[in-house]
Amino acid sequence: MEVESLCSELVKINTENPPGNTEGAVSFIAELFDERNIPYVITENEGGRDNILTDFGEMPLLLAGHLDVVPAIADRWKRDPCCGDIDGGFVHGRGSTDMKGGCAALLSAFFKEYDKKGRVCANLCFVCDEENGGRYGMRHIVEKKFFEPCDCLIAEPTPVLNPSIGQKGLLRINFDFMGEPGHGSLYPHVGESAIMNALDLMIFIRDIGNRDFDAGAKLSDMIGDSVSLLGEIFDISGIENVLRRITYNPGQIKGGEKTNIVAEKCSLDLEMRIPWGCSPEDLICEIMDHAHSANVEVLECFDPSVTGNESDIVKKTCSSIESVYGCRSFPFVQWAATDARFLRQAGFCALEYGPGEIDLLHAIDEKVSVANLRRSVDVYRELIRRYC
Repeated sequence: MEVESLCSELVKINTENPPGNTEGAVSFIAELFDERNIPYVITENEGGRDNILTDFGEMPLLLAGHLDVVPAIADRWKRDPCCGDIDGGFVHGRGSTDMKGGCAALLSAFFKEYDKKGRVCANLCFVCDEENGGRYGMRHIVEKKFFEPCDCLIAEPTPVLNPSIGQKGLLRINFDFMGEPGHGSLYPHVGESAIMNALDLMIFIRDIGNRDFDAGAKLSDMIGDSVSLLGEIFDISGIENVLRRITYNPGQIKGGEKTNIVAEKCSLDLEMRIPWGCSPEDLICEIMDHAHSANVEVLECFDPSVTGNESDIVKKTCSSIESVYGCRSFPFVQWAATDARFLRQAGFCALEYGPGEIDLLHAIDEKVSVANLRRSVDVYRELIRRYC
């Protein structure tokens, strides 16, 4: 089965997260493994949140991807989001870019090398739940120590010549503000508004977003290269500050009881992406000092992370890309949080490189280029050979 057909079949299997059920996709991959007598393990979690990984024992390379996808609102699409149509040089449908195309390319490359040589110096790992925090997916795999730390490529979509070797940190916090109710006609002279307390905090957060942080000379140069690269892809005003400064999103806010009552309660969910040179722990302390009227719960906290550009996985991936494309390859860092953070925290040298239309990540009418899929298979085969 060619890579575009593999991608198409995976897209046809609905794995939207939520709810996050990947049982059908895992069963499809298990059948492919059975055809070749490839040993594998399936880990099952509640709600059909399954993972599948090959079981070749300790290997120098792990090739990984996630099978879950973000939801699609079908009535805004030109095609059924789960159509998997191969048309006009693209595979169409939700997850084709993020990242069933990458999973299909890993499978295709692995099978081609396995069928040719009867062995591959790598393991495969396909997980659930990347789009919802990873609790049942890569976090589970790492916590249960299914693999010893090694070099790892995650087939997330990237520019064709550039692997991603680092991500900003991630901070997710819930605030429950408490106020003092009173008649709305007398505020602000009577009562304390929980909503206004939340607003005061967000004004402080906005000011934090204007701070500059020192990432160190070596990483600052890479950030500069990354800004130039990403500026060519995304039409974002001030993109240089996306990597160098804290970015923030008050994703949900709920508060108040009635328009004529001073708000007694207000709940705020805040997500922040943390640049290199900023300590999440220090930031949390500073935020808590400005949220004294709130009960604060830190839901997730991860430092910015990076895999050194002199590590084997970076050098071998770049040389594999150059071998296929005949052009210089260099790594970059980005803002999105991925499963790489769990792997790096556990001692893996992880990066991301994969096929996809980056401007269509999580977008309506998502698709992936067949040519890009096929080139990615070639790159992965080159990389596998460099580890054997």
